Amino acid sequence: MRTKRLVLAGVAALALAGGGGTALAVNGAAPPVAAGGTAGETVGKTAGGQTRETAAVRASTPPAASRAAGPRVVRPYQPVEIGRDAKMGLLPEGRQNYVVAREDYAGSVERAKGYAGDSIRPESLSGGLHTEGDDALYTGAFRTGTVPARVTLRIDGGAEVEAGMLRLPGDPGWGTYHAFGDASAADTGFTVTAYAEDGGVLFEQRFGAPPAD
Repeated sequence: MRTKRLVLAGVAALALAGGGGTALAVNGAAPPVAAGGTAGETVGKTAGGQTRETAAVRASTPPAASRAAGPRVVRPYQPVEIGRDAKMGLLPEGRQNYVVAREDYAGSVERAKGYAGDSIRPESLSGGLHTEGDDALYTGAFRTGTVPARVTLRIDGGAEVEAGMLRLPGDPGWGTYHAFGDASAADTGFTVTAYAEDGGVLFEQRFGAPPAD
């Protein structure tokens, strides 16, 4: 699985591979946290630019009844099936700390317990892209004073799709989002938008296309 970990411009650096500090573990391999400014990152290194994106979104859209219901509340470490054999889990340790795994979910969680997570600015979000075969999985964390009623993801030149959302019990002040797309279009930019219950935009962040490998 190819993984791009993307963060909002201006987020402070935490650590690179080999140190503490990442909010994502994929199949047990935890990529580094991107540096501040406009840097994004790949597994094992950081790279300039912010993101990958797809022109065609083959997204997993939540049922209509759940679209404006806000994030699903899940237990710490709970393996949540998010589609296409992928699981997501939220950790109480660290800042906005979560894992995504298709294999060895338990091992991914144990490793992530030692990570600091992403230090996301208030009223902002992080973003990541994981590709395997024909699938592109977009994930990230949001940090808001108001819990979003819904989050959407829009690929450059494509349709806006609903993202699934998760958060921990109580008032953790953060949660995660996830949506699927088509890996054949995973080299462009995308925009993530969080909405309040009244339909107003809480915040919006665009992630640009990553540099060529």
